Amino acid sequence: MIRSSVFNCPVPTEQQPLNEYEELKNSWLFRDTTLNWRNYLTKIFWIWGWSWLVAGPVAAASFPPQKHIVDFILCGSAAASVGVVLVLVRLYLGWFYVRDRLYSPTVFYEESGWYDGQTWTKPQEVITRDRLIVTYEIKPILQRLQITFAALALMYLIGTIVWRFL
Repeated sequence: MIRSSVFNCPVPTEQQPLNEYEELKNSWLFRDTTLNWRNYLTKIFWIWGWSWLVAGPVAAASFPPQKHIVDFILCGSAAASVGVVLVLVRLYLGWFYVRDRLYSPTVFYEESGWYDGQTWTKPQEVITRDRLIVTYEIKPILQRLQITFAALALMYLIGTIVWRFL
């Protein structure tokens, strides 16, 4: 990791894009997006399963499982997927924010509060380093999240088609 003092960076440590990236990468929710596909999908499945705690009773109230098992499963699955979508949106927005901060040639920061914002122009070495991180670390994560969104949309479409023919 390149130290900001080498570049005379006036940005407070916690607002430096590289440190924001490291903090996000190591946080408990966001680090799951850096796992291999199998472990990542396992985490997504766990979120979906826990979402059933709310979705299941609601679906059972609408479609008693004893009488309408397929409707119950489709409704419950769709409702549980809402929890997954909310988590995925949070993940996407977090990574997208850090991507923008790293990719930008300038960094907006606050010295002591919202009223005294400043802008720092990154030296070429920092721009190059940050853009390499975006290209090789963050873009694959954003692509993974986009694929997950597309898979969920496809499952909703399939569920809607099945629902239509019931």
